[in-house]
Amino acid sequence: MTSTSAPGGTAPLGDRSVARVGYGAMSLESVAIDDAVSLLHRAVELGVNHIDTASFYGDGEVNRRIRRALAPYRDDLVIVSKVGARAVPDADVPLALAQKPAELRASVELDLDGLGLDQIPVVNLRRADIGPGLIADGDQIVDLDDQLAELIALRDEGKIGAIGISNVALETVQRAVGAEIVCVQNAYSLLDRTHEDCLQFCADNDIAWVPFFPLGSGFAGFPKVADNPEVVRIAAERGVTPAQIGLAWLLAHAPNVLLIPGTGSVGHLEENAAAGAITLSESDIADLDVIPGQTSANGDGVQPFLDERR
Repeated sequence: MTSTSAPGGTAPLGDRSVARVGYGAMSLESVAIDDAVSLLHRAVELGVNHIDTASFYGDGEVNRRIRRALAPYRDDLVIVSKVGARAVPDADVPLALAQKPAELRASVELDLDGLGLDQIPVVNLRRADIGPGLIADGDQIVDLDDQLAELIALRDEGKIGAIGISNVALETVQRAVGAEIVCVQNAYSLLDRTHEDCLQFCADNDIAWVPFFPLGSGFAGFPKVADNPEVVRIAAERGVTPAQIGLAWLLAHAPNVLLIPGTGSVGHLEENAAAGAITLSESDIADLDVIPGQTSANGDGVQPFLDERR
């Protein structure tokens, strides 16, 4: 069945309007090609028009699968990519930082080629000066202004439509405002509100807030929203899943929140989209708001960098 509505309603992403429940595409690498194509077709049927990807997901395979499934692209589809790392497929750790301006440009070129686009609608700069994930050292410590200058040049050339920034503290977000950023991607969930100050700043400045780890994570140091007793209780009362309650809380928490939960399952994709139709009561929100928050893990490691869409 095809849905004509946008899951979660719509909100601005720069000068585009997108469904508030989108899709993080990293998991496409882990399923068969035909299953990936079917999942993307179903996402579009459900009204999803915001897809998050990166050229280093599967060494470009995720981008190729998006192109196979969805090209030629609908005018309302907003594909968002991320730069700041590169794939190292033959290494024990299949990822390395790529923070230098020339490396950012090379990543954008890979996106353009892999996706078959003349312009990437939004490109996020994934900084590496705070955790989770890889932390920059040596020549990978690059000044933010130098990175933004390269992305602005790419925008002026028409290769990217807009700029976002990812994995950053409030001070970095404030510095990036001059580049007219349209979104911020940070680790954030009901149980991890470390970056609440960033979210509020973005809400006050019409910048979209796109949380990664929106339901926590199975990695050490990251609480899992679906395991929280209060979340489980409210979900049982409403006849929905705890994960749906976690997503619904995020949508209710701030109007600039855009979700990009990732999955390789059509069933979970449908559940995520359906979370956009859940209206939490004032009592539900009050009970969820007072759940003690935990800070996100801040250690090194490649896997959280790779897995942050989930």
